[in-house]
Parts: sequence; C-alpha cells; structure tokens
Amino acid sequence: MVFSEDNLMLRQLARDFANKELTPDLLDQVEETNVFPEEVLQKMADIGFFGIKIPEEYGGMGGNNMDYIAVIEEISRVSAVASLYVSAPNGLGGGPLLISGTEAQKQKYLPPLVTNEKKMCFALTEPGAGSDASSIITKAEDMGDYFLLNGRKTFITRAPLCADAVVYAKTKDADGKVGVSAFIVDMHSEGVSTGSHVRKMGLIGAATSDIVLEDVKVPKENLLGELNQGFKVAMKTLDGGRLGVAAMSVGVAQSCLDEAIKYTKVRKQFGKALADFQNTKFTLADMATKLQAARELLYSAAEAKDRGENCSALVSMAKYYASEICNELAAKALQLHGGYGYTKEYRIERLYRDCRVFTIFEGTSQIQQTVIARSLLKD
Repeated sequence: MVFSEDNLMLRQLARDFANKELTPDLLDQVEETNVFPEEVLQKMADIGFFGIKIPEEYGGMGGNNMDYIAVIEEISRVSAVASLYVSAPNGLGGGPLLISGTEAQKQKYLPPLVTNEKKMCFALTEPGAGSDASSIITKAEDMGDYFLLNGRKTFITRAPLCADAVVYAKTKDADGKVGVSAFIVDMHSEGVSTGSHVRKMGLIGAATSDIVLEDVKVPKENLLGELNQGFKVAMKTLDGGRLGVAAMSVGVAQSCLDEAIKYTKVRKQFGKALADFQNTKFTLADMATKLQAARELLYSAAEAKDRGENCSALVSMAKYYASEICNELAAKALQLHGGYGYTKEYRIERLYRDCRVFTIFEGTSQIQQTVIARSLLKD
C-alpha cells in the first residue's frame, strides 16, 4: 500500500504528539479524575487534529479518510480515550453536517468544532433502541414555527461536555407518513438536561450520559437534512464512525502487542525469558499476523471511501474484524503478563478495559455481520 508524503508526515505528527503529550502521569490523572484536561484537547485542536476531514473553507485540513485513520491509529496507540476527542468532530459530531447540512449550518457549526470552541455529540441510541435504531421513540412535533422534541437518549459520549447535539427523532410529513429526522439541538435550551455520568469500565475521561428532552423548542432552521430522511443520514454517519473505531482498534491492538513483546523479553520463568519459550513465540506471531490483517482491511476500507465507492460492507468488515482482534490481542497480552497484567501497575490492564467497548459501540459485531451478510445476499 502506497502512502502520500502528506499522510506519512501527518502520521508522524500524531505519533510525536501522543508520545510527548499523552504521558503516563497524565493518563493516570485522567483515570483518577474522569476528566480529560482541556489544555491538552486545545493543543490537539491547535495542531489541526479536530479538523482532519473538515474542508478548508470551514477551518479544517481538508484531509481524507486515510489521513483521518492515520491520526486515530497513532493517538489510540497511546490513549484510546484521547482518540475519541479526535474522532468526534471528524466523525459522529461533524459527520452529519458534512453529509446533509446546509451551507449556513456548516458555516455556523463546523468552525467551532475545529477550534475546540464548541463540542457536538451524536444522539441516536435510546434506552429501548440500541442495535435496533429504527425503534427510537423520541418525537419531534411540527408546531408551525418550531419543532417540539420529547424523549430520552442514552449512552451519549461526551454529552455533558457538548454545546450542541445532533438528535434523531420520529417525525411526520405533511401526508402523515412517519419517519426519522435529524435536528441540531442547543444543549443549553430550556428542557434539555443530561443525566448523571455513566460509570464505565473503560474509556475513562470521556463523560457519557443520557440526554433528556422535555418540550424542547428547536427552530425550523435546525432541521438537519430533509424531513423523515434522518435515518439515512445516521447510517451514512455511522459508516465514517465505524472506520474510526476500526482505527482505534488497530492502534490499541498494536499497543497490546508492544506491551506483550516488552514484558516477555524481561520476565523470566524457569530460568529464561518468557520470549524464549516456543509457546510465547507462536502466540506473538499469531497476534502480529492478525493485527496486520486488521490493519490492511482498515486501510482498504479507507481507500475505498476516498475513491467514493459504496463500501458500507467493507467498512463493517474492518470495524468487525479489527475490534474483535483487538479484544483478542488484549486478552492474550494480559495472559502473557500473568497476575501482573491484572494490576494497574501495567498498561495492559487499561488497554484491556478500554478496548472492550469497541465490539459494541457504533454498531455491535453482530450488526456488522448483518450488514456484511445483507451485501452478500442482495439480488
């Protein structure tokens, strides 16, 4: 696979930033406080990481998907939670605007995402609508001059930190046909509240909560895309988001392999290093091979998207395989650490916790299998 000079430079920039700024002490502090320092986020914004895929006319880099995954992979290799903040404006946050926003909406909402002046979240999941996203019950009623939204969203990443949210709700058109529409909701509007922060096993430092909507008035100009066509916007957005999760998975999986190699070289049992045992060598070889396969699948999917191909199935393959392999490598790396891997003294403990959700959010592995199978069986 051939990479452009700009892509390689961007990857090196992300790697250098992660190694310099995302120090073990900083990440330990994030774990203890559940807060990611705003000054570090601002440094990422100043470098341009929050606008990798945002066009230059809105303040971004105007990069492509290969650029995006290069940065996500390098950042997540050091810190998975840090990569969430890079992914959001380029993926689920800014994605719906890039896909279906009006020029006025793009001009208003995209530049502040790039500069970190504001944050935006993606609010689709509900207590009773996870994998079956079409079963959402949040409603938006057309009141003439505005829409009135009522409902509850759940597991919304960074919701307590965001100034705005893209909220999906059931709507009716003039003929009474029911569909799903997308709305840009000001999180400071009357009737909007966030629940208590969800206590998660991993990705500590990216606050997650419910969004509660009680008679929230949303201006007509904040309808995102066409009425009743929001579900299509959501699915297209998730395509890009899933590519980001695949890149996170590859980055974390590489870190798991790095930690396993480092530990087995110095840990001795029965008079020799663990790395000298054939079983260890075979385990590491298996890990490296599967990681490379996941990486190649990720790059293939990103290149296909950059060519403008309809590649939802390929993106799902990348997300499915990379996230599953990441979890497998984390488990194997922890096993090689033995009892020490179960303690917080070693990085593998955090990597193991952080990656567990990769097979769940932005579409479970089972949903990815459904997307892949549908593409195989269509007429």
